[in-house]
Amino acid sequence: MVRAGDTSGLILVGWREWLALPDLGIVSIKTKVDTGARSTALHVAGLAEFTRDGARWLRFRVAPGSRRSARQQVVEAPIADERVVTDSGGTRALRPFIHTRVAVGAWTWPIEINLTDRRSMLFPMLLGRTAMRDRVIVDARHSYLLGRPPRRAERLQHTAYRESTG
Repeated sequence: MVRAGDTSGLILVGWREWLALPDLGIVSIKTKVDTGARSTALHVAGLAEFTRDGARWLRFRVAPGSRRSARQQVVEAPIADERVVTDSGGTRALRPFIHTRVAVGAWTWPIEINLTDRRSMLFPMLLGRTAMRDRVIVDARHSYLLGRPPRRAERLQHTAYRESTG
């Protein structure tokens, strides 16, 4: 077993973790870590495209705590790409991708995320193997090896959302 203190330079995570998407203002999001999935997916609602300074952008809502959470944040990001993605059931769909940073414990790096409806899934975010490559090792026997998000961060996130919605 690889231990967190090994010199391999890899981050040891469980099959599910609390991560963050700091560029999107999401300080914690419950995430399934899935080496079987190529791309990273984020559950969004109210996906709408608009133009800003001649570029294509997306506006969407994210419920960071869980996919059924009533507490949602409105997020805007430029479209990086659109590609066909095959889900675990074999269904193919054209999905928009955005670039952002992911924070896994104390480490942060850029990734791309496809935006989709994950309402029927247990986790609002799925971290795929492309985002983990050369950075993360998964111990599927464990969950939340990086710990839970601090309660203060959850309160700050909720307060920021209330302020943004009036």
